[in-house]
Amino acid sequence: MLRRLHADQPETFAFTPANQAWAEAQITKYPEGRQASAIIPLLWRAQEQEGWLTRPAIEGIADMLGMAYIRALEVASFYFMFQLQPTGSLAHIQICGTTSCMICGAEDLVEVCKNKIAEQAHELSADGRFSWEEVECLGACANAPMAQIGKDYYEDLTPDILSGILDRIGAGEVPVPGPQQGRYAAEPASGLTSLTEYEAGKDDYNASARLAVDIGETIKRIDGTEVPLRAPWQGTDAPKTPKPAKKDRAPAEKPTPAPKIAEKRAEEKIAKPKPSKAEAAPEAPRGTKPAALEAARDGKPDDLKIIKGIGPKLEKMLHGMGFFHFDQIAAWTQDELDWVDDSLDGFKGRATRDEWVAQAKVLKDK
Repeated sequence: MLRRLHADQPETFAFTPANQAWAEAQITKYPEGRQASAIIPLLWRAQEQEGWLTRPAIEGIADMLGMAYIRALEVASFYFMFQLQPTGSLAHIQICGTTSCMICGAEDLVEVCKNKIAEQAHELSADGRFSWEEVECLGACANAPMAQIGKDYYEDLTPDILSGILDRIGAGEVPVPGPQQGRYAAEPASGLTSLTEYEAGKDDYNASARLAVDIGETIKRIDGTEVPLRAPWQGTDAPKTPKPAKKDRAPAEKPTPAPKIAEKRAEEKIAKPKPSKAEAAPEAPRGTKPAALEAARDGKPDDLKIIKGIGPKLEKMLHGMGFFHFDQIAAWTQDELDWVDDSLDGFKGRATRDEWVAQAKVLKDK
């Protein structure tokens, strides 16, 4: 399927303060120069906040990660979990249309969506509150047909049940997710023949549905205020209110090293003092620095971001080195290319890997 950005785009995008803090913490999971690894969680957070992925959101996240815009767009357009067009402000309905659901009535569920929401998939309802689409297998085949609404699954659906769920959501309710025709989980529709201690009635819902009910945010969009920011890899995971210790279990104490080991570690620290600033200085780059300019010719630099692999951060870095034009990059020798590769702090080797020189030779003549 061809996936394009929606024709109507907002002018700007910004994370909420809480989501911005969350995104910055996610980036710290990855080593310097590998921040692009955070692209999927950040795009997902933007979609959770806005309901769909806008062009300003994709480009804003690319800027945060030092990525070329096209690289971020490649990710957003590849994964079908990213919505590239507006979705209903209240709920987006995903009807599973793969084999098990199809033979159990998924097409009838699609007709409900066409009649109650909009004739075409990805089209907003008249009031803008609902949208729908047909998706591939969602993995709840034993409870077919089913749909995902917001964060949760609604299973064992019929046209009447789905229609009622949509009406209740429209009225401000959050219907209980999970099986909708009396099943507790995914047991045979005819009833349990074993493990009967787990049948419905001994608890209101199965564990998944129970959690959804307790949280109560099936169709609520994430804005970063749901739970405290947790970043255990930064040592900031301690909750404000400590959990009570389990009964009959003393808190674990960190073992103290035996005296001999402690003395040995102390000796090692003395024997291996921290390196001085001079000793810790980075090695000089290989090769020779290419000819550079103090400023762009006529004050008009070329858009270096057109070169694959150069994003806003790298373009700014190249400007700082005195490189503003395609013909400058096209003229680099191998010796000069080695110097550039070694000088790209956090992006070493990028110029060779993405063949900047070859790309620049084509672009300089356009």
